[in-house]
Amino acid sequence: MAGSSTTEESEKVRWDDLQADAQKAIKRNPSSYHGNELKHAAFHSAQHYDEAIGTFQTMLSKLDQAPDMQMRKLRQQYVSPSDAEVAIRRAIHAHMENFPPRLFDTTTGLLHDRDARINMFKASIQYKELLSLTIKHADRQSERIEEAILTYFRYAMLSHRWEGKEPLLHDVQDKVVYELEPVDGVHKLQSFCKVARDTGYRWAWSDTCCIDKSNNIELQESVNTMFVWYRHSALTIIYLSDVSHSSKSGALAESAWNERGWTVQEFLAPNVVVFYQKDWSLYLDDRTPNHKESVAIMQELACGTGIDLRALVNFQPGMRGAREKLQWASRRVTTWQEDIAYSLFGIFGVHLPVIYGEKKQNAFGRLLQEIIARSGDITALYWVGKSSEFNSCLPADITSYEVPAFAPSSPSEHEIQTAVSSLRNTAAVELALNLYTLLHDTRAPRFANCRLRLPCIVFPVTEVRRRRDQETYFTYEVKAEGLNDLRIITEDKLIQFSPARRTRQLFLLVRPWDRSLLELPDFADSDTHTMDGCTLPGSPLRNSLAGPPTGYESDDSEAHLRALRLVVHLGQPFAAFLLAQQWGGEYKRIASDHDIIAQVKDMASVRDMMDVRTPEIL
Repeated sequence: MAGSSTTEESEKVRWDDLQADAQKAIKRNPSSYHGNELKHAAFHSAQHYDEAIGTFQTMLSKLDQAPDMQMRKLRQQYVSPSDAEVAIRRAIHAHMENFPPRLFDTTTGLLHDRDARINMFKASIQYKELLSLTIKHADRQSERIEEAILTYFRYAMLSHRWEGKEPLLHDVQDKVVYELEPVDGVHKLQSFCKVARDTGYRWAWSDTCCIDKSNNIELQESVNTMFVWYRHSALTIIYLSDVSHSSKSGALAESAWNERGWTVQEFLAPNVVVFYQKDWSLYLDDRTPNHKESVAIMQELACGTGIDLRALVNFQPGMRGAREKLQWASRRVTTWQEDIAYSLFGIFGVHLPVIYGEKKQNAFGRLLQEIIARSGDITALYWVGKSSEFNSCLPADITSYEVPAFAPSSPSEHEIQTAVSSLRNTAAVELALNLYTLLHDTRAPRFANCRLRLPCIVFPVTEVRRRRDQETYFTYEVKAEGLNDLRIITEDKLIQFSPARRTRQLFLLVRPWDRSLLELPDFADSDTHTMDGCTLPGSPLRNSLAGPPTGYESDDSEAHLRALRLVVHLGQPFAAFLLAQQWGGEYKRIASDHDIIAQVKDMASVRDMMDVRTPEIL
């Protein structure tokens, strides 16, 4: 107490001294701005912000009216209160676009919308202090406003598993959450708000009751923006209701929370997360302020989810690595079937209509269509299982991505160079150059209105023979031009045919074209490549392929080398699609429960790989 009293006395002496200095300066020269500047400093120091702002306004008026040009120039380093208020208001609204529309005030237990929170800030002492500082120090205006807004409006988010009766918006609106009967989900909500408050967070959000699910427009915004809300949260509290206080390491990976579809984005998006057990104690009693910095917890989460440690700690949304991200969610479940797609919107950075009732295949199909159409990434087409009704090149269920995509072992650099050397001595060189040019100029895949136009290297099927039947599958021996014979297992009953017994239906085995095989530099600045079906910009190699340079004689040019390297890569085993032509000339993919692994018979027979088409797949 003695120390506190001494501090108060010291502050009073300082206030008295500042006031005295200000009065002397004003008395000495009433028209001078200096006295009012000192007076503003005195009021601000004493936290009399209204008086400080009024005094500063008086000082600005004196500077505006000063006959001395030098004095009027001095005015330019200051900001008027009205201009400062405009700057603060703009900054608040810019931030609010990334914040949830409703948040609990953890100090009172009341739910407030955006306007109410802004008005509370404007009436707060923090706002007045910010305004008083901003008008005086224009040089640090943006930095100071940003810091004050983030400090006042920062919020905690809840990630949890819905259980039993959870409180909805109408259960908590205009009510003090701490005064509600602590049963079922209400008790969880009360505990969450208390933990957030005790950790220093005034504002808190829970998905159960901070969204008006009866308002379709708000529901659309929430689903499409929820990743952003978690990303901008100052803290995400993850509640593990089935992990007891006595649990050991491994309980997190086995928690039911780790099986839900929505929780993927809820732990990937935030920068700061903390795990709590059933009794709201810290998981494993790990007191690291951010559990993303806890090596033990992150390693356990990586093992339990199959997600790379770097992605867990520093995830970036977007479409790069689409197939891997789909695999992360392949074992997840959701209450509403469409949510298995909607819960991934933020992961891929897409905004799509939310249409509950459209069914899982349509919702998931729209998401995959958007990913392929915008990025050109065809890895999402590699799956095993049943075809979707949305498009036969897409799976009916996300579980089809549970098995990793076929990844053939890449030849070593020595093996590539050896193969290239052997190809140089054949007639394949010029054909390889032509093939490289053809594939380089091939357009990106286009996907719209449930129709996929997929660039492929095509191998026409010449024979289909059924070998043996299982209970639900048929096994076929298939021959195609330029490919080794292969076996396909499918639920579909195919027409059998051979060169001696032809069929009118056309079947194709295709290799979807992957531009990475061109070995061009990656100039992409982001993970989303918007191609719009247009040929990508030219490259030095493409220019050289347009015609050999004057005086060209050597086979060792970069153009020849890359073309031959492409042929070597195309000679490796690949995952093929079997397409069956339909009545209107379009194709449908024949689904299989196993990868269809094909390989060209002879790498040097480049002509067998030059049938490049873009079939339209339904």
